[in-house]
Amino acid sequence: MNTIGIDVSSKELVVAVHVEGKARKAKAFENIPAGHRAIIELLAKLKGDAKVCLEATGVYHFDLAVALSRAGIEVMVINPKSAHHFAKVLMQRSKTDVVDANILAIYCERMPFEAWQRPADENINLRAIARRIAALNKLKTQTKNQLHALKATEDTPIFVVEHTEALIAVLEKQIESHRKNALELIQQHEKLKVALALIIGIKGIAEASAVQILAELMILPSDMTAKQWVAHAGLDPRHFESGSSVAKKPRISKAGNKYIRQALYMPALVAANHEPNVKGYYRHLIEKNGLKKIQAICAVMRKLLHAIHGMLNNNAEFDGTRFYALSAQKVS
Repeated sequence: MNTIGIDVSSKELVVAVHVEGKARKAKAFENIPAGHRAIIELLAKLKGDAKVCLEATGVYHFDLAVALSRAGIEVMVINPKSAHHFAKVLMQRSKTDVVDANILAIYCERMPFEAWQRPADENINLRAIARRIAALNKLKTQTKNQLHALKATEDTPIFVVEHTEALIAVLEKQIESHRKNALELIQQHEKLKVALALIIGIKGIAEASAVQILAELMILPSDMTAKQWVAHAGLDPRHFESGSSVAKKPRISKAGNKYIRQALYMPALVAANHEPNVKGYYRHLIEKNGLKKIQAICAVMRKLLHAIHGMLNNNAEFDGTRFYALSAQKVS
């Protein structure tokens, strides 16, 4: 069997090919469509099946995984922490792109192979639009903060302030345009359309947030459990204990998709104030369990993700009583 490890960076892809456990000289390709095609041509020349392993590295691995999958090549995408710990097990002291690629090839050979499932084209397109919206929103916030600083001093020339205000207006226009395109895309596909309607049925999740949430969730494998969704989002509790003297308070791992966490944060805040059952759960965590407000919000985010998983799988509307029962609570 041929196992291939690909170390992914923003500009370069280092490919290590192992044939029956024997490593060939690694090759480097540009991380662009032409480079993806060259890798596919290289793998097509191998005798026998080829299985590829690469790390999930933000946006940089995704197009490559899609291209390989489209070419009929089996791909496994692993968490970078898994590769890091596997390298420690191999007692690997050096760290270069070539070494990392070879470690991934060995990982592919020795560990259970879990094939990456290529999402539907419309889901891939939706995620691309949503992530651009997220980037533009971040840039708009930064520019607004800069504008506030510029206005705080009388030494700033008026044209600098005007140009900064104009940039904010451009960013807002682009965000609105992208969001409109995202909603049009959703309306063209029944599965996305139904999912959006279900998500915005939760009090606290507006259309804008629902687009961001939906874009990240719809590219995940359909057989993932709610618990796996939570881990993928980095909202799973991380426990740290050692011996009898070290026992830190649990925190969310953050070892996952930051876009899901960002998209759920504001809806969780709003729902914790305006949705009765979510509010009851939030107050219970603070008043009875002694959690801090930010810890309680993270717990609400986690439970909202569980709720959305059940809603989409069962095609069911949000049921507040299943989220948290208020029978023994005083509702205000």
